[in-house]
Amino acid sequence: MRRFERKQNIFRNKDALGESYQPDQIEERDEEIDEYMDALQPVVDGWEPNNIFLYGNTGVGKTAVTDYLLERLQNDVSEYEDIDLSVISLNCKTLNSSYQVAVELVNKLRPAGGEISSTGYPQQTVFKKLYKEFEAIGGTILLVLDEIDSIGARDELLYELPRARANNNLDTAKVGVIGISNDFKFRDQLDPRVQDTLCERELHFPPYDAPELENILDSRADVAITEDGLEQGVLNFCAALAARDSGSARQALDLLRLAGEIAENSDADLIERDHVEGARARLEQERVEEGMRELTTHGRLALLAVISKTAKGETPCRTRDIYEEYLTLCNSSGTDSLAQRSVHNHLSDLRMLGILSAYENRSGSRGNYYSYELDVPFTSAIEAMSDVLRMDGEIEVIQEIASVNGVS
Repeated sequence: MRRFERKQNIFRNKDALGESYQPDQIEERDEEIDEYMDALQPVVDGWEPNNIFLYGNTGVGKTAVTDYLLERLQNDVSEYEDIDLSVISLNCKTLNSSYQVAVELVNKLRPAGGEISSTGYPQQTVFKKLYKEFEAIGGTILLVLDEIDSIGARDELLYELPRARANNNLDTAKVGVIGISNDFKFRDQLDPRVQDTLCERELHFPPYDAPELENILDSRADVAITEDGLEQGVLNFCAALAARDSGSARQALDLLRLAGEIAENSDADLIERDHVEGARARLEQERVEEGMRELTTHGRLALLAVISKTAKGETPCRTRDIYEEYLTLCNSSGTDSLAQRSVHNHLSDLRMLGILSAYENRSGSRGNYYSYELDVPFTSAIEAMSDVLRMDGEIEVIQEIASVNGVS
């Protein structure tokens, strides 16, 4: 058995490529930072804070810029004796209602042992307990709700909080809400009254392009990678791959980090293009596997139907053709089938997970329809599905599909 030994031939500080790393300066977001600072200016001036809504795809800097600016804001306002600023942050990913968010906030603000139960209270009672905690803090409070779209249509808290002072629920505390969302449609789904207040100031974070991503990678690589640890063109390649896929800085950084790990584990002296290719394949498979684990049985069967069509060279294909393949798979697995509309909803979910691509076809008087195809390599989909189904003891169908395309 080999010994554990420290490796330092590739990485100088690998943490600089991680999600928790906070750089000294945010790259390629100057315009968004200027707009954000303008929206936060009332805090410095001593007025009630704006409610701010940020939206954009995952990995485009919304949370990073928020953390960066709020840290600077807290440092800068410390010079003013008449400003007492508190920042409270909560990720709402696992919370699907205003009630759950309010309970989580109350328990976050209370000392250990003083938490309330997550069930059993009327919603307004929990809201009143939250207002009491805010009043105990006093001053200006910025409440950052990341992944706020998880709340869905149950958005009563988002209606109440911006109106808390006007409705005499708060006296000394001035609360501003900063909502961060990856879902562009979430704003439009909000109650119009919530839109009017929560979205006082809106900031859109667009995807990064390849040059911007390369600049971000270059600044992080200076900290993370040894001086001679990169083959020429590697950063450009990582940036191009991420820009073509999602425009996500997180994806670009993950590619570089994993490519470095692959290079290090193979005792290479530097990160090469082949290592990036290996990292891309692994990340794609992990993304598909993660998405598949969230699927129901019928979601998996809908995906299997698209994989099967891909193996036969018949994609992109219409929902009705995928549905016919889905019915065949249901029959072979002894599963009761769903209606075509329900299968269409599963295909839409797979699109949201980044596993499928969809194309709208306009056909005049016959109406519009969508065609679907895999948005990940066929081999990655086969291998990921095999791993997931093997754990569930349902591997036979995917093996049959794989054999059609000559994949072992």
